[in-house]
Amino acid sequence: MATNLVNLEAVDKVYGTRALLDGISLGVNEGDRIGVVGRNGDGKTTLIRILARLEEADKGRVTHAGHLHLGVLTQHDSLDPAATIRHEVIGDLADHEWAGSAKIRDILTGLFGGLDLPGFPQGLDTVIGPLSGGERRRIALAKLLIAEQDLIVLDEPTNHLDVEGISWLAAHLRARRSALVCVTHDRWFLDQVCTRMWDVQRGAVHEYEGGYSDYVFARAERERIAATEETKRQNLMRKELAWLRRGAPARTSKPRFRIEAANELIADVPPPRDTAELMKFANSRLGKTVFELEDVTVQAGSKSLIQHLTWQLGPGDRVGLVGVNGAGKTSLLRALAEAARSEGERQPAAGRIVVGKTVKLAYLSQEVGELDPKKRVLEAVQQIRDRVDLGKGREMTAGQLCEKFGFTKEKQWTPVGDLSGGERRRLQILRLLMDEPNVLFLDEPTNDLDIETLTQLEDLLDGWPGSMVVISHDRYFVERTTDKVYALLGDQALRMLPRGLDEYLERRQRVIEAAVPAAAPAAPEATAKQKSAGDARAAKKELQKIERRLDRIGEQEAKLHARIAEQATDFGAVAKLDAELRELAAERDELELRWLELAEDA
Repeated sequence: MATNLVNLEAVDKVYGTRALLDGISLGVNEGDRIGVVGRNGDGKTTLIRILARLEEADKGRVTHAGHLHLGVLTQHDSLDPAATIRHEVIGDLADHEWAGSAKIRDILTGLFGGLDLPGFPQGLDTVIGPLSGGERRRIALAKLLIAEQDLIVLDEPTNHLDVEGISWLAAHLRARRSALVCVTHDRWFLDQVCTRMWDVQRGAVHEYEGGYSDYVFARAERERIAATEETKRQNLMRKELAWLRRGAPARTSKPRFRIEAANELIADVPPPRDTAELMKFANSRLGKTVFELEDVTVQAGSKSLIQHLTWQLGPGDRVGLVGVNGAGKTSLLRALAEAARSEGERQPAAGRIVVGKTVKLAYLSQEVGELDPKKRVLEAVQQIRDRVDLGKGREMTAGQLCEKFGFTKEKQWTPVGDLSGGERRRLQILRLLMDEPNVLFLDEPTNDLDIETLTQLEDLLDGWPGSMVVISHDRYFVERTTDKVYALLGDQALRMLPRGLDEYLERRQRVIEAAVPAAAPAAPEATAKQKSAGDARAAKKELQKIERRLDRIGEQEAKLHARIAEQATDFGAVAKLDAELRELAAERDELELRWLELAEDA
């Protein structure tokens, strides 16, 4: 029988007139890996702070096992600004001692990219004081993971980590024997790490077995059985449930309820996006040209980040952009945005960006733009527009869109200055959508947003007819909202990844392995095998040709699916169209195989 590590009995916590926790009784046992979800402000952080005895409950009792070794990562670290990274993370261990520990080597490499900490000016001897919040957070996380604990409590551990860092952390936590309680909005991470979920809502905590996907199934089933009055929220949950079952069934791990009931629940739910219809509408709003890049070079100061880039963003394209930090993702979006705002007059260091005449761009940057703190939420939205057309006949008032983004009627009259960071982020996205853009650039849109708000945003984007580029370390969000993934791997080139983020992580792993110093210098014959510059250019041109053909195949497949639906009763016509689909699928498979061969050599 598993040993109980922490127990909460009838715990209450009230802030002002609001009960965040109302009679909560929970337990954490050895081996538990628990994810904590809920809206911002509903008490997730308060719950884990009380659990870790960092904060007192108003009523009730919190009991820790007598032998408990507890490690906590809060949102604000307690690192000594005058100390070095070595002092805080390694402590008094000599170099040969910590370098001889496989665990310490793995943690330093996973969080910092190498034992020499390549991102820090003096490596381990860098003083902590001048470092950024993200760098300090990785240091605090490394310090926590190197120690041994019975229970680890993590508050937003994936903040400031890139896709690779999040993937490494998930694998590391799965391999640890410590119990875990984790607050995070990263749904992919929850699926990978957690075996139980706590959903904090209106003072109560609902428990579910399994990771995030299982939680979505179970919660949708619970809401169906309970027949609650929250019809809008239930319908939204059904839509996400449909995406999980149809788009990626392998996400579910060990659902503890009837799959038949879940399938019945989504039987009448259409796919999240009608791609053919959206593409048709996007073409009518944008024309044929959105952004076309011809032999473009993007620089940051004197450093070239991307060279000789020829690429196009077409009407209705939904692109996820991933890559190592510093590879030029944000710089590329800025170059496109500058060209759009100047109507093509401001161009990059080399090459040319052609902007469609009808492009109306909205750019969500990582920085939360300053708003008048005295204005009310609704006033800040109405300042842009009173009503918004979301496409496909969907129109909303400013107040309705505010409610969809979690601003209740009472909250809509809150001064902007009183909003939390996450609420300001929500308001920033809301104002962008109110301006009715037809091209969206979203740079880390999931920062500070809770899971329910992310789900609402994804629902809005499902029916949004325009072109979109998303930069995000939130793997779930990228896979949920985009149709294609491109990567900047640090070699000044943009590459399409047919297999998405799985392929990105594989390629990055090969790059890391190749960077490990070899025991002997490369043989002379290896140099002779290197491709000439002409061969490299030819391979690059063929890659771009294949990518354009893959795009056209995707469009043709969408049209064929639509025609099959229209002629469902004509079996002869359906058989003919199905044969065409199979031919396209075979061609796509061959092209993707050739693309992978060329990408290996590019």
